[in-house]
Amino acid sequence: MIYFTFSKRRGKVLEEIWIGVGENTMEKAALFFDIDGTILSNDTHTIPQSAIHAMIEAQQNGHLLFINTGRTICALPRKIYAVDFDGYLCGCGCYLVYRDEVLLESHLELERGNEILEKVWECNLGVVLEGTKDVYFPEQQSRFAELERARMHLGELGLGRNLYIESKECIYDKLFLYADEKSDKEALFKYVESDMEVIDRGNDTYEVVQKKFSKATSCDFILKKFGLSKECAYVFGDSLNDLSMFEYAKHTIAMGEHAKGLEPYTEFVTKKVEEDGIAYAMKHYGLI
Repeated sequence: MIYFTFSKRRGKVLEEIWIGVGENTMEKAALFFDIDGTILSNDTHTIPQSAIHAMIEAQQNGHLLFINTGRTICALPRKIYAVDFDGYLCGCGCYLVYRDEVLLESHLELERGNEILEKVWECNLGVVLEGTKDVYFPEQQSRFAELERARMHLGELGLGRNLYIESKECIYDKLFLYADEKSDKEALFKYVESDMEVIDRGNDTYEVVQKKFSKATSCDFILKKFGLSKECAYVFGDSLNDLSMFEYAKHTIAMGEHAKGLEPYTEFVTKKVEEDGIAYAMKHYGLI
């Protein structure tokens, strides 16, 4: 038998249900997905149809689906809205949304944000400031090619055009840094260590996030909100900014292409994104 209710607003199955299909039933689970390299291919820049169908089916089976990303909410790629996720956990845990409700938000105070920014300039690093409402770039072109590519990409989303970091009026949640042989990155890392955490993204790029938040704290918040145990959590990721949720969760799924640092904490390695890896893993666990 199948028991369900419908939301007039969304016209879909709500999560406050128990769904049983035939004799096969499964406890409600919470599924947490990284975006880039996990559900969104870095090669094709699309979400495979198999992943979309699998995630929709998982919702229909009564499971909760959350994006859990380092991106701030203004910078989410439009393509992810092909699935009506139950919530969006953004900025490495500092901005959490369930449906239309903001559950948690934390921004750097303007004074502290500007102190860090001054140190970034002193240490000769490239920087992008990531906020809830916008992403902020330097006004002048940078020597860092990757930063300029980010400016172009996010500009296509309408971001980074209205306020430059030199204004010192930017309210932001986290930083993305670019370093080279001219940069004193270690001095910057030492300066922020009391309240910020540095995540090495490879190729001399770094995410700097608020220390008390992470992808793991996002997972923990959601599980407690819905009264679920760690046994009910499934996390999907591919890079080192997924490490905290891999250390936290019981069921950890690394994509076919993933950072080696995830492996000690990985329960199951699925196929590549482009090889239907999301659907493959969800079938493996009986989620669909």
